[in-house]
Amino acid sequence: MDVKTLSELLKGTIDPTLRNEAEKKLAEVHKIIGFGPILLQVVMSNEVELPVRQAAVIYLKNMVSGSWVDREPDTPGAPVPFSVHEQDRALIRDNVVDAVVLAPDIIRIQLAVCVSQIVKHDFPGRWPQIVDKVSIYLQNPDPSGWLGALLCLYQLVKNYEYKKSEERGPLREAMNLLLPQLYGIITQLMPDESQQAVSVQKQILKIYFALTQYVLPLDLITKEVFSQWMEVLRVIAESDVPAHTLQVDEEERPQLIWWKRKKWALHTLTRLFERYGSPGSVTKEYKEFSEWYLKTFSGGILASMLKNLDQFRQKVYVSPRVMQQALNYINTSISHAHSWKLIKPHMLQIIQDIVFPLMSYSESDAELWDTDPYEYIRIKFDIFEDFVSPVTAAQTLLHSACKKRKEMLQKTMNLLLAIIQTAGTTPSQKDGALHMIGTMADILLKKPVYKEQMEKFLVEIVFTEFNSPHGHLRARACWVLHYFSDVKYKNEQVLAEAFRLTVNSLLHDKEPPVKVEAAIAVQMMLSSKGESARKYLEPQIREITLELLKIIRETENDDLTSVMQKIVCTYTEQLVPVAVDICQHLVGTFAQVLESADAGDEKAITAMGLLNTMETILAVMEDRPEVHAALEPVILQAIHHIFTNSIMEFYEEAMSLSCDLTTKHISQDMWKMLEVMYTVFQRDGFDYFSDMMPALHNYITVDTKAFLTSPDYMMAMYNMSKAMLEGDPGEDPECHAAKLLEVIILQCKGMNIDQVIPIFVELVLKRLTREVKTSELRTMCIQVIIAALFYNPALLLDTLDKIQIPGMPGGVFGHFVQQWIHDTDCFIGLHDRKLCVLGLVHLMQMPDNQAVAGHAAQLVPSALLLFDGLKRAYAARNEDESSEEGDSDEEGIDSELLDSDEDEIDDEGQAYLESLQEKVNKASTGSGFTVKASIEDEESDSDSEDDYDGCEETSLEAYTTPLDEDDCPVDEYNIFKDVLGAIQGSNPTWYGQLTSHLTEVQGKALGEVITLANQRVAAKESKQIEEQGGYQFAQATVPGAFNFGAPTTSPFGK
Repeated sequence: MDVKTLSELLKGTIDPTLRNEAEKKLAEVHKIIGFGPILLQVVMSNEVELPVRQAAVIYLKNMVSGSWVDREPDTPGAPVPFSVHEQDRALIRDNVVDAVVLAPDIIRIQLAVCVSQIVKHDFPGRWPQIVDKVSIYLQNPDPSGWLGALLCLYQLVKNYEYKKSEERGPLREAMNLLLPQLYGIITQLMPDESQQAVSVQKQILKIYFALTQYVLPLDLITKEVFSQWMEVLRVIAESDVPAHTLQVDEEERPQLIWWKRKKWALHTLTRLFERYGSPGSVTKEYKEFSEWYLKTFSGGILASMLKNLDQFRQKVYVSPRVMQQALNYINTSISHAHSWKLIKPHMLQIIQDIVFPLMSYSESDAELWDTDPYEYIRIKFDIFEDFVSPVTAAQTLLHSACKKRKEMLQKTMNLLLAIIQTAGTTPSQKDGALHMIGTMADILLKKPVYKEQMEKFLVEIVFTEFNSPHGHLRARACWVLHYFSDVKYKNEQVLAEAFRLTVNSLLHDKEPPVKVEAAIAVQMMLSSKGESARKYLEPQIREITLELLKIIRETENDDLTSVMQKIVCTYTEQLVPVAVDICQHLVGTFAQVLESADAGDEKAITAMGLLNTMETILAVMEDRPEVHAALEPVILQAIHHIFTNSIMEFYEEAMSLSCDLTTKHISQDMWKMLEVMYTVFQRDGFDYFSDMMPALHNYITVDTKAFLTSPDYMMAMYNMSKAMLEGDPGEDPECHAAKLLEVIILQCKGMNIDQVIPIFVELVLKRLTREVKTSELRTMCIQVIIAALFYNPALLLDTLDKIQIPGMPGGVFGHFVQQWIHDTDCFIGLHDRKLCVLGLVHLMQMPDNQAVAGHAAQLVPSALLLFDGLKRAYAARNEDESSEEGDSDEEGIDSELLDSDEDEIDDEGQAYLESLQEKVNKASTGSGFTVKASIEDEESDSDSEDDYDGCEETSLEAYTTPLDEDDCPVDEYNIFKDVLGAIQGSNPTWYGQLTSHLTEVQGKALGEVITLANQRVAAKESKQIEEQGGYQFAQATVPGAFNFGAPTTSPFGK
């Protein structure tokens, strides 16, 4: 294969008539040694036309991304997956940097992805040469090679960007050589404003940002080096952008290389300040550095930031991201006394001349509102937009200044109220002032001086705007009521009017953005005012609900789905007659959202909100079987659509809805849905087994008789568990799989499922012979066998006798009992301990079994350990956890204010960061410890008693069985007491073997268990008499005169 032949083949892939044949031929030849390097030659060849080179580079990128590393076969015996031969990899590594340097931009971007992948797998081990390659290009005085070399270096640095300091050794070595070269180039190029020079500078800034944004290597970047780079950043941050950029359309200016260079300079400065230069909120290794940073750089950098803001003030164009970063830098400055003193004289002017215009309704807002109101709504509610928006940065700065620094709130409020009350104020300015006041709502409502006036402010200033001819002011009025929803109204008529105005806007305003803001205000006011507010919406609730459904469909706005959920929860009774219509509408909107062409992240969030709203409706209608039954076929349309079209991002929600539809009753359609879910699992649902589990649990427990009518249902459950326990999904899903088997055994006790017990037991035993990393999975597998013992002891023993497992000589049962006794302390939570006790009671009744007799002395101590845990677990469950929350301290906000010479210190954040770091360090040093499913004596127990949390329920306890019912007749305390008492009477020798080794402490504990058993009987009888309308049964007095000191003494008083 040569360059020409391969070029022709690739050319064929671009031609629709030749594509299939060309792709088939490529699939045949791409595994031949030498193919990769020739492909790279095609990419590099200037004689080959550009579209073919593009096809070649995409093929190369896919090959490097998917087949660079040697891989094991997917299953034993399967063919080894293709990977690029080491000889080809070496040739590609030797030439790829040159290729990046020489390639045109459109190809360079794809080649950079190749470099990134190769660095990830081969640096430094197989590819230390990349550093020298880059260095040689950077030393060359010809600047044409710099940009490509820097792009390769950027991939290298990005690969280490989020790694811990101790994992960055190879990067530090590389940057020891390269960082001084980068500094030399950027200082040489800074006066040069040409596009090429500025592109190189921007790339160097991106490398410096990636190098420093997560870890600042103080050994590499000494204070002297850091100061040099800070000067570079300062000069770029305050340099003017060339005048010719103003000829470009304003919307396209932020993409110009000059603004991008400036953005990266400010982005880096802001990051360095907040992560390493803010005393009180840095980790301890940067404490001294942060104090030095604040004193050394605050003046110069703040001057640069103010220069950018001042240009904006003078109506000179500044790009939005530069504005955002400048405001963020100043926001961090507010927290520190040193920088606050520098910024304080300018702060009110910044609020008046920068924050206020940014937060006012702009010309571009007006244009978008008029031309595309739905796009206006989308942008205003886009959470991703908040991360880059100067308006959000202005809000944050305003809030910080007024919350943290004395006098700022009063001065700002005086300014804003003056603007609102001045006759000549424009609608846009009025919007800005209201926007700013609403942003500070939480601060104002904690200050008595403003809090008292808020009702008057709303009536006189905000209510009047509901009649404004300007749509944006009507929307702002709704928005202000949303932010002031916690105002305590002295006059109930004012609250009624607030609801009337908002509902009126929702129902009758013609402008979609007003309707959306009104709907959210209604939700917030309902949430804040609770029960007392229900009456205001009740007369129009159907109309409101239908309007809301309509707007959700028109706007596809996610925030509105939570409004719907609030309405449904608040007015359940009134909405019963239209519940099915509501759901039908939601399902229709869901289908519409999925079909929209630009289904990005926002659409996915909206679709999720719609599914969650359906779930809310099902939840509130749970006690109305007739409504539930009518909703089911409607909601099934959405579930079917998700499953049949493999829309995996909504599998979790679809599983959750399936669970809701099977909680109390399972219809014929829902039994068919189990078949669909099983098909989904086999096709692409392997990763969603834990999400399926609640619904699977319902199928087994809600209608067990129906579940047992078809062997297919049982085999589906078994096959899914088998796939989990034999695949490698991680131990948490495996625990869920074992739990499913345990639930089936316990749920079907007495219903003759003898035929599945052997295959269930064999499945978990086989899993125990492979490596098990966590005690949770080990105990869960053991629990399945204990459940089988509880189900039918003779059947289990017979099963285990027939099973042959390599590495377990002398009978499987003996190994099982040994592992079980060893792991008794690993059983936690109520259910696991209870079942474990019931299992031990069965063992206590097998005196003639050799394996059991060998552990006779450990059976009762193991049970006592479990009873000790049970006692605490029951106590934790019964404890009333509801603690009354007091009213918030109204004056609390004043204690948060900082004097001019005070710093804001984030002790908690610092402590958290440090503790997190310690945990990371511990985890990394302790990793590699694995627990095999064999007996290992652990001398010391790492979990000290002091750390014990009584309520240590595991997530698996939610999957209940008949043993977990409140009125379960199986009481582990009494069964244990009765069996031990019976053994004492019928087989004193065996009783002696069970109890003669007890220590004094254990003897006392046994006595307490017997006492507690008697108390539980008395309490149960008392409860029954009470339920029959009888008298209140007094606390039973239990004889306590047994001598528990000597372990040989019987606690049964015989």
